[in-house]
This record gives sequence, structure tokens and C-alpha cells, in this order.
Amino acid sequence: MSLTDAAIGRIKAMIVDGELLPGDRLPKEADLAERLGISRSSLREAVKALELVNVLDVRRGDGTYVTSLEPPLLLEAMSFAVDLHGDDTVLEFLEVRRLLEPAATAMAATRMDDAGLAALRASVDAPGDSPGVDALVAADLAFHRTVVAAAGNAVLTSLLDSLAAPTQRARLWRGLTQRDAVSRTIDEHHAICAALEARDPELARAAATMHIGGVELWLRAQLDAGADPGRAAGA
Repeated sequence: MSLTDAAIGRIKAMIVDGELLPGDRLPKEADLAERLGISRSSLREAVKALELVNVLDVRRGDGTYVTSLEPPLLLEAMSFAVDLHGDDTVLEFLEVRRLLEPAATAMAATRMDDAGLAALRASVDAPGDSPGVDALVAADLAFHRTVVAAAGNAVLTSLLDSLAAPTQRARLWRGLTQRDAVSRTIDEHHAICAALEARDPELARAAATMHIGGVELWLRAQLDAGADPGRAAGA
């Protein structure tokens, strides 16, 4: 383990043990380095690393603070990594979505209030019967974000939101190349919405699984046939 890694581990332990709480200011560099038994240069490198992943907030001329440590903030680093994915990993992102999003949809069935359901239904109907592919994909992203947010779990919401970018291209590709993709997506949104309105978690889970699984199965078939998602989507 490098000295920087050791310093990161010690600062992390201070946060986990409650010695440093969200919003707390770190001790002065010299004092903290002495306390942790590390050099000031190792401490600086550790602080830089923890700043990059939004654990620490370095305020020039003021000091270094522990951030809020809220899930959306901490998961921004993962979103950055996800954005660097290659087209050959899109299927893996869809697999993760298929595992997580139906659970979130089931949770939303018991937690979404009447006003949220009404707004969701209106958003499903808003694009009309024959929206363009770009409009459909935008509506699809907004639909799923609304449903997942209604689950009321910030970690789950942040994780799934970070998966939206890589799977967006697959959805666009499908809309451009599969004849009934637009109508099928609209019908599946209606099915999910109906399950949520029925307050039926298992029906909601099944509807979401079928919706996401359909895209996954289609993409798997295209990749097995040697298709290029980037070229097909015009990327």
C-alpha cells in the first residue's frame, strides 16, 4: 500500500468512526499530518484524491471540509467513469438496469402519491401516438427517472441515473432500426403506469422487467449479429 493510500484510509476511518462529520473542517495540515503519522506531502495527495471523489471540499483560503456525503454527490465520480464506457459494455449496463430498476419500480408502486401518478400518466400521454425517435427517447428517460425517484431511495436513484447515458444510445439505436420500437415503448410505459396506479408492486416489477428486458434481448441479438451501435445510432 502506498503512503497516499494509507493516508486516504486514515482519513476515511476518521469519517466512518464519526471523528469527522459532514460539514466539518479538517484540522490544519501540519496538525493532521502529525496526528495521522504521515508526511504533509502524502496528506496533500490524499486530500486531492478525496476531493476528486467529492468526499472533501478544498476551499482555497478557507480550509478543507468534509462534504455532505450525500449519495448523488458521492456517485458523481461513478457517473464520470460510466461516461467513458465503450459500446461493447452497453449490454452490461442494461443487465444492471434490469436487476435494479424493477425493484425500484415495485417500491414506487407503494410510495408514489396520487399527484405523482397523475403527472406520470400525463407524461406518458404527452408525446402522442407517433412521436419522433429523439422525442421518445427523451420522454423515456424522463419517465424512468420519475418512477425511480418515487421509490424514495437516494442511492438507488443515483445509481440508476448514472446508467442512463450509456443505455440512451441503445434506446436511440432501437428506435431507429426496429419498426415497432416506438409503439412498443409507449405501450410498455402505459403498462408500468397502470401497475403503479393499481398500487401493485409485483405487477409493477414484472412490467418494468419486461420493458427493460425487451431492450436487452434486442440489443444482445444485434451484437451477436455483429451490428455496430455507434454507427447505427449515427454517433
